[in-house]
Amino acid sequence: MNNTIAVTAVVPAAGAGKRMKSNQPKQYLSLAGKTVLEQTVAKLLASQHVNRVVIALSEGDEYFPSTELANDERITTVLGGKERVDSVLAGVNTCNPNEWVMVHDAARPCVRTSEIDELVSQCINTEKGGLLAAPVKDTMKRGTKSGDVSETVERELLWHALTPQMYRAGELADAISQGLENGVAITDESSAMEAAGFPSMLVSASSDNLKITQPEDLAIAEFILTQQLRSDSHATQQTITQQTSTQEQD
Repeated sequence: MNNTIAVTAVVPAAGAGKRMKSNQPKQYLSLAGKTVLEQTVAKLLASQHVNRVVIALSEGDEYFPSTELANDERITTVLGGKERVDSVLAGVNTCNPNEWVMVHDAARPCVRTSEIDELVSQCINTEKGGLLAAPVKDTMKRGTKSGDVSETVERELLWHALTPQMYRAGELADAISQGLENGVAITDESSAMEAAGFPSMLVSASSDNLKITQPEDLAIAEFILTQQLRSDSHATQQTITQQTSTQEQD
């Protein structure tokens, strides 16, 4: 990694996740032996490019102190806001304006570290912000308020916006602040940047980078994450075997 490049990951984790129908926030639900938040942050810190993670927490968060994250020197916390965008801005404001910052949803634990690295690489090489995204595969329909089909939408150039989304901290903070002042509907970081006139690059990623929103998503995420962990373990074992074989030959 080029030591002159500092990449900070901001994780908004102040939400209640009411659609999960749980008695605790979804980011603290159990997933493959850890909390969702711990699994998500582990993916970020596994990237060779991420040197710091800023987590925006709700006031009076009683769950975070009991996680392994609370004692990790690479992690700092800030007080989040009422909306996701408020938490993102609080985290981004801790960064140097010229620093690259990536924002990643707390409830996306299945992001692939290799795709995080690819996003960073492309943003750095092109000096342009961007986001992970997956091409739309299904036929898309636009509906009416009454629930009928209005039209079939051409899917050729449509993408599902994912996270992380990465931009210069100063530009992102200004774009969010400007958007909030102008009443822009900021649904993600890219939407704020677009409204402010900044370009956003689409970096193709896997659709298994799902966001845990409904109760059934937790089981799907557990399956995906378990498969990823097995694959990583197998790859590591193969590397060890190859190294041992080489040493024996020497």
